[in-house]
Amino acid sequence: MTDVLLIALFAFLGAAAAGLIGAGTLRLLRHRSLIVSLSVVAGVAVAAMLAGTLTVAWAMFLSPHDLYVVTTVVAMAALISLATAVLLGRWVAAQSLELTLATRSFGDGGTFAMPAGQPAAELAALARELAATSAKLDSSRERERALETSRRELVAWISHDLRTPLAGLRAMAEALEDGMAADSGRYLRQIRVEVERMNSMVGDLFELSRIQAGSLVLAPARISLHDLVGDALAGADPLAREHGVRLVGDRIDEGPVEVDGKEMNRVLGNLLINAIRRTPPDGTVAVAAHRSDSGVVVSVTDGCGGIPEEDLPRVFDTGWRGSHARTPPAGAGLGLAIVRGIVEAHAGRTEVRNVQGGCCFSVTLPTA
Repeated sequence: MTDVLLIALFAFLGAAAAGLIGAGTLRLLRHRSLIVSLSVVAGVAVAAMLAGTLTVAWAMFLSPHDLYVVTTVVAMAALISLATAVLLGRWVAAQSLELTLATRSFGDGGTFAMPAGQPAAELAALARELAATSAKLDSSRERERALETSRRELVAWISHDLRTPLAGLRAMAEALEDGMAADSGRYLRQIRVEVERMNSMVGDLFELSRIQAGSLVLAPARISLHDLVGDALAGADPLAREHGVRLVGDRIDEGPVEVDGKEMNRVLGNLLINAIRRTPPDGTVAVAAHRSDSGVVVSVTDGCGGIPEEDLPRVFDTGWRGSHARTPPAGAGLGLAIVRGIVEAHAGRTEVRNVQGGCCFSVTLPTA
């Protein structure tokens, strides 16, 4: 038993010495290639075995011939181990290089492509994560391009829509100043109309900026769905009468909904105003509200004739106003963007689809 313990002790001391030397070498070469690190690991393993074996052999006073045989066997094992480590290192390094080149391509604005071949499990997992990240970046770039396009259109339309009333205000002000206005009262009434129009546009811009900045603060309360829709219909009724459009709201489910009444009234008001302005005289704008598995659905259906299929994904974008035929006489295309922002702040969603003779805008809100 004592001999076995001594042999184990001598073997441990020899292997420990080789291990310490190997650890120091790895630390010095930690910034070098993976091939070098794997070679050092293989060399440390064989050196530890050789050191332990030789220490025990010297302690047992083996003959020179036996000691030479043991040393030769261990040296051959070391040679094969080092060769295997180098081959493994070159394989892993080649896969790492392919992954690096593929990563560089999508980092420069391209799309990540999975390297060919069968990489190691860890590199394959990394490649899958990089592919998922690339897909997210592509989606983000697409959203950024769409937002940039919307911002440019918004700036162009706002500039045009503000320049028109300002030019009219200047002309009327100069006429009043020069005493050239035959009916000063009519001029003053027109000035007030243009100022109210500009004030509405500025108010929409301010509301949209609050929504996009995330500073919109809601004050939710339990409100009757019937009362919410009824208030919106009552507010839009004068505009509907002016345009000769009939409002219908006889399919309203009873029950409460927990929303910010003021903001949701603005949502329904914007939808109704758009629907009324885009529906021809003697047309109908119908409002419906019902409960479904996904929540409370409020829909506004108009008689605008429909929206081109290619424009449906952009309807709620900032500044979108569609074709000139569908462009209302006032506004800057912010109403539907405000609708979407307020609804999403309520954890809801907005949708639009074409129906016979027009289109249907739907707002889905969580149940109370």
